[in-house]
Amino acid sequence: MDSDNTAPIERINVLKVPLDIVPQEALTEKVYELLAPEKDGRIKGKHIVLLSLWDLLRARGANEYRDFVQKAALILPISKSLIGGSRFLTGKSPVRYMPFDFIISLLTILENRELSVYLLGAKPRILKKTEKNIRQTFPKLRIVGRFVGNFKRQDENTILEAIRKASPSLLLIGKGVHGGERWIARNTNLLNSGLRLWCSDIFDVFAERKKRPSRAVFDRGLEWFGYCFQHPLRFLRLFPYFYYKILLLIYRVFKKN
Repeated sequence: MDSDNTAPIERINVLKVPLDIVPQEALTEKVYELLAPEKDGRIKGKHIVLLSLWDLLRARGANEYRDFVQKAALILPISKSLIGGSRFLTGKSPVRYMPFDFIISLLTILENRELSVYLLGAKPRILKKTEKNIRQTFPKLRIVGRFVGNFKRQDENTILEAIRKASPSLLLIGKGVHGGERWIARNTNLLNSGLRLWCSDIFDVFAERKKRPSRAVFDRGLEWFGYCFQHPLRFLRLFPYFYYKILLLIYRVFKKN
């Protein structure tokens, strides 16, 4: 169920994990709000989380990832099962975003004000092709820097300094950065203003090395099926899915009582 034009932005909790209800028509205003200066005139760095079912289950534990999600400025569901679970527990339906489409929307929003992005991750050839395609697609978006993934530990301070000096509106991080989204959490105090977003396969998709699922497949919630054939061990995630369903039922019963 899609939100209507009057639907407000709202944060809810599903199994004690926060989710944001952000109608697509409200996304532009929300992004600019996140980039706006604070009362003291400074622009505070904030991160966005694209939350899958697996991520939600990870975020229920007392761990680094839970803290990362709890402190996120924007938490958007990307799994269909999260929409159903939210409706089951709260009666509310967050808007579900396809990761690639969301990032395209985000870059478009930034380009409209000629803002900037820094690219971090992937192999050299993939990152170079990504930069080329982004420049062609978003000519007014300023790419203020890039650095490949799998960098050496001793290079990390140099990279952080380069990002601080570039001061991008968005730090877009992909595969190859040690720790993934946890790299953002571990270095958040060493980064400056702007948004930060991690998406594992985004540079492979931009570089046309990997296909994103079709809209029809995504709308049915079957995008994970293709990933499982590429990585058969992911079929084991069926067990956490059933665990999630049981948790929803338990929470629903306790809520009624």
